[in-house]
Amino acid sequence: MGRWLYVFYAVALAVIFIFTGEIVTFIMLGFILISLQNIHSTLKELVKVNKEKV
Repeated sequence: MGRWLYVFYAVALAVIFIFTGEIVTFIMLGFILISLQNIHSTLKELVKVNKEKV
């Protein structure tokens, strides 16, 4: 998935959360999504390194 799609999802969620008054929820969800993206990137790198060793 492209980065622009992540930005679109974030903007859409921000609009929804602003209308519902859930600003803190949006911030915490952002932290969780960033953490998951970092974990995913790290795991992809580890798989790449393991494939190069074999």
